[in-house]
Amino acid sequence: MFKDIILNLERDKSRDSVRDYAISIAEAFDSHIAGVAFADGSGIPGFLTPDFPPQVLAGIIAEQEKSARDAVARFEVAAKRSLLSVEPRLVTQSESGPPSMFSAMARRFDLSVVMQSYDDQEANNDILIEATLFDSGRPLIVVPYIQKDGLKFDRIVCCWDGSRAATRAINDALPLLKKSQAVELFIVRNEKTAGEREIRGVEIGSHLARHGIKVEVETMPAADIDVADAVLSHVSDCSANMIVMGGYGHSRLREFVFGGATRGILSTMTVPVFLSH
Repeated sequence: MFKDIILNLERDKSRDSVRDYAISIAEAFDSHIAGVAFADGSGIPGFLTPDFPPQVLAGIIAEQEKSARDAVARFEVAAKRSLLSVEPRLVTQSESGPPSMFSAMARRFDLSVVMQSYDDQEANNDILIEATLFDSGRPLIVVPYIQKDGLKFDRIVCCWDGSRAATRAINDALPLLKKSQAVELFIVRNEKTAGEREIRGVEIGSHLARHGIKVEVETMPAADIDVADAVLSHVSDCSANMIVMGGYGHSRLREFVFGGATRGILSTMTVPVFLSH
C-alpha cells in the first residue's frame, strides 16, 4: 500500500499535470503526499556562472525561488481540494544538488512521482529520474509530459523477462495491480527471454493469482534493439494506462546510466511508467 508519496514539483506551470497525476494516486490510496520544489541555482549551467555579473546571477536565482514558491502554493491548493494530508517543501539550498537530495528524501516514502524529461527543454529530469531509481531503494512513476488524465485502472502492462529488476517492479506495483481491471504480462521474445519464457510467465502468473490478480500473458518477437518499440507499440494497441517494468542500467564513475530499453521507453513514453530497480 502506498501510504506516503513524494512528488518533484515542476516550477513551470505548464507542467503541473505531473502534480495532478500524483494527487490522483494519493486520492486512490488515501495517501499522505509531499511536494518538493527546488530553487537552489542548480539549473544554471556551471560553465556560465563565472561569467555572470553578480546582480544578474542573483536575479536568476531570485526568479527560480519565486517560481518554486509559486509551484508549492499551487500544489497546496490542488492537494487540499482533495482533503489529502499535504506536506509542501521548498529547497533553496542543497549541497549535493536536487537529484541526490530528492533520492535521499524518497527513501522515506513508498513511492516517488517525477515528470518525463524534455530532450530539448531546460527542465530536463533525466539525472533526477536516474538518481531516484537507482539510489532511493524505492519505486517511482515517471509521468509523460503529454499526460492529461489522472490515475486509471483499466489495463496495466507488466514487462516480464524473469529478471530480478522485473520481479522487483511487479512486487512493488502490487497495490496498483490489485486495483486494475486487467493486468497483462508482456514478454518480448528474443535471445534474452528464450528457452524458459513460457514457464516463467506461468510461474509469475500463478504467484500473482495467489494475490488475487488474474493476468493475461502476451508475447511478441523482437530484436534486442527493438524492445522499447515493441513495448510501446503493444501498449498503444491495447490502450493500456500504465507500464510496469524493471529499471535497467549501471553505474559508471559514480554516475547512473539507463539501459537501452529503459531509456528508449522513457524518451518516447505515452503512458505513465512504474519503475523499480
